[in-house]
Amino acid sequence: MLLTLRPGTRRFNELMREIGDISKQMLSRTLKRLEQDGFITRTVYPEVPPRVEYSLTELGHSFLEPMRALVAWADQNHRTIAEARERYRGGN
Repeated sequence: MLLTLRPGTRRFNELMREIGDISKQMLSRTLKRLEQDGFITRTVYPEVPPRVEYSLTELGHSFLEPMRALVAWADQNHRTIAEARERYRGGN
């Protein structure tokens, strides 16, 4: 989600298209939580219909690098973790 906001501001439907397999309700909930936590800002423009844009805050930008490292670690270790889970299920 945060990576989709890295290049700049996005509107709700743009995020829906870029993320793909997510419901409107879940996207809305996630955006609200990210805003509450200070990772993104939500700007509402007084137009008809209202235009709402989302963008990363400084905190959001600063989190991208450690997040990428965590994702890379998970990618590298996914098979090992899956195998450990399988062994655990087989032993119980």
